This record gives sequence, C-alpha cells and structure tokens, in this order.
Amino acid sequence: MSLDFEGKVAIVTGSGGGIGKGYALELAKRGAKVVVNDLGGAVDGSGGSLSAAETVVQEIEAAGGEAIANGANVCSEDDVKNMVKETMEKWGRVDILINNAGILRDKSFAKMEWSDFVTVVNVHLMGSALCAHTVFPIMKEQEYGRIIMTSSSSGLFGNFGQTNYGAAKMGVVGLMNTLKLEGAKYNIHTNSVAPTATTRMTEHLFPPEFAEKLDPKLIIPGVIFLASEKAPNGEILEVGGGVVANTYVMETMGKYFGTDENFTAESVAEHWAEVTDTSDAKRPFQGGDVALKHLETIGKSEN
Repeated sequence: MSLDFEGKVAIVTGSGGGIGKGYALELAKRGAKVVVNDLGGAVDGSGGSLSAAETVVQEIEAAGGEAIANGANVCSEDDVKNMVKETMEKWGRVDILINNAGILRDKSFAKMEWSDFVTVVNVHLMGSALCAHTVFPIMKEQEYGRIIMTSSSSGLFGNFGQTNYGAAKMGVVGLMNTLKLEGAKYNIHTNSVAPTATTRMTEHLFPPEFAEKLDPKLIIPGVIFLASEKAPNGEILEVGGGVVANTYVMETMGKYFGTDENFTAESVAEHWAEVTDTSDAKRPFQGGDVALKHLETIGKSEN
C-alpha cells in the first residue's frame, strides 16, 4: 500500500525548518502541492523573515515538485485568510493542514510574565484554531480534509516550566475532539501528533546520547500517515525515535454513592481507591458517552 498525494494541496505552518520542513519535503516528494508557511522568527517568536520558507520552496522545486512560500503569522486573521486565499487562487483546493508552527517561552509559572503565557497560547492554540477555522469550510465543500494538530507530552502529561506551552498543547486536543465529530460526515479527519525529537526548540532538554536517537526525520512517517486518505479520526499519536504510540483519555467506571445524605466529601475520600480503580476503565468517544457510562455504573449498583 502506497500513500499517494497526487492532486492534493497541503498547508504546513512553521515549515521553514526543523520537523515542519521535513513534512513539506515529504509531502511534495509524494506529489502534493505545498504551501511552505513560516514567519521566520526565533524560537521565542521574535523577528521574522521569508527566506527560510523560500529556501524550502527552492528545494522542492529543484526536486520537481510544486510549492509556494508564505510568511503569514498564524495569529493574524488577515494573514491566515490571505494565505488560504492565495492557495485557493493558485491551486483551487486545500486538502491538508498541518498545524506545526510554534514558539517557546519557558519559565516556572510563578516567575512567568503574563504576556509570555498569552503569546505562547496564542501561537499554538489560537493559531491552530484560526488556520483550521479558515480551511474548514473549504474542506467541507469539497468533502475531504485532513487536519493535524501538534500536541506534546508537555500538554498531555506536564513538564516543569511549560505551563503556557502545556496548556496550549492540551488545548489543541480539545479542539481536535470536537472537530473530529463536526467533520466526520464530510470526510474531514482531525488528529494530533505529539512528537519527541531533537530540534532547536528541544535540544536543551535531552542529554547528547539520548538526543541523537531522536532525529526529527523519525517523526515524519507518523504525520504523513495522518495526512493521508488512510488517516483515522480523533487520535493522538506519540511519535519519536522510530516509535509510534497511541495516547487517549480513559475514564474509570467509578463508584455510585447514591443521592441521599450519605453522599459526602468524606465518603468520596473513604472510597477513593474504588473511584480510581482502572480495571473496567472505558474510552469515551464524545462527551455524551460520559453520561451514559455514569448511568451504566448506577444501573450496576441498583441490580
């Protein structure tokens, strides 16, 4: 089975370098027409230049592919709308959106400037939402789309000094969870990737002997799969070092305490082990499933 992208058009944000560049090159190699979007700023989001994106376009074109460079700031509604408009005018469709653009401004929460919290959340969460919101009607009209959010283990599980980044990275999972429902009947699949790789954003986090095993190119196969016609819908893939894993939220069956005066905070504390027992845990697909599961727990208790 070959995953072919002939005739497909992809927008890859933050693809002037690092992992994003790898996505753009691989999609182009497989036949996609690619919008190489990059603001060209530093890791903290400062500065900006189109030269990085233009260099990637030149590399794609030299290999016989088609691409255009774009310097849109993913936090700017005007920039993003103009980027999508330019794409539609040139190629007439948008099939794939990879929300890869990001910045870091790490510091412990108590010492973090509020502006740094807001800026990081704006780029990762609001930028992803804005790009998705702009292409979603196009994908709906053509009854095809693949949207990829970039989450992180920092958001899924936490990482010291990254409250801003972690909040945003869990936020995109919440965004995905509803888009998977709203897009399903239009063949729009929305998924998330949580990459583990040594890039200019993460190189300070890993010891050298470990970092060399986390080549960014080892993220690419997982993301290309999520961008393809074979993509699932509403999944989180943890990808790194040649490993692909599936992360998801589970809920325990819980304990039914009743609805009378015996249901107290003290009773929850006393039976905490039963509340957290994972032996019969389930994976809800949507919010309503939680209510149904509660009713199932009640029913079992009453029988």
